[in-house]
Amino acid sequence: KKTKGDPKTGQEEESHTCCGCRFPLLFALLQLALGISVTVLGFLMAGISSSLLVRDTPYWAGIIVCVVSLVGFVMLCISYQPDEKTCVQFTVKLMYFLLSALGLVACVLAVAFAAHHYLQMTKFTCDTILETCQCKLDRADPLSRTFVYQDAADCDSLTSMLNLYLLLQMVLNLIAALVCLSSCFVMWKHRYQVFYVGVRFYPLTATEVQQQKV
Repeated sequence: KKTKGDPKTGQEEESHTCCGCRFPLLFALLQLALGISVTVLGFLMAGISSSLLVRDTPYWAGIIVCVVSLVGFVMLCISYQPDEKTCVQFTVKLMYFLLSALGLVACVLAVAFAAHHYLQMTKFTCDTILETCQCKLDRADPLSRTFVYQDAADCDSLTSMLNLYLLLQMVLNLIAALVCLSSCFVMWKHRYQVFYVGVRFYPLTATEVQQQKV
């Protein structure tokens, strides 16, 4: 049997911690902060103009990342068991992995939509007409598509604020995507006992297994 002063026991206790914190506390805190930021910024963008599409106000990506972080906090309340010996632990870890993958996809989509909209706005020529901001990509082309932003009394302020928000969305969603990717990577590696939050697992040798059995 292992005693309290056994160094192997201390190594096992530290194997599922990072900087003194249990996994996935660090990832969950980052995901929560980024998810709230993306969600709030998305609703602020929706308040600028009622004609903005849902894809242009990616609060949905922030909500998904917030849900992922909540599942991570739930995992902290479950007693750690090596090799997922309990169904609850296995289920929560699987949910966290799948939701992190979903959050990764959502954040990448949000970055793509924001980048596309931002590139379009750099080529816009806008005019204010009856409390609306009407923008065209090519004013010389009569068949060019017209983008209408409702509830906008000043096109200059709308385009400047929208450009700033789109840049922030790209940065925040990119960071959130990297955090979700890192959490998926760590969860996948831990499943096969390669490492766990930067702490490497080394398989027991046959001699050590026999000593433990004795």
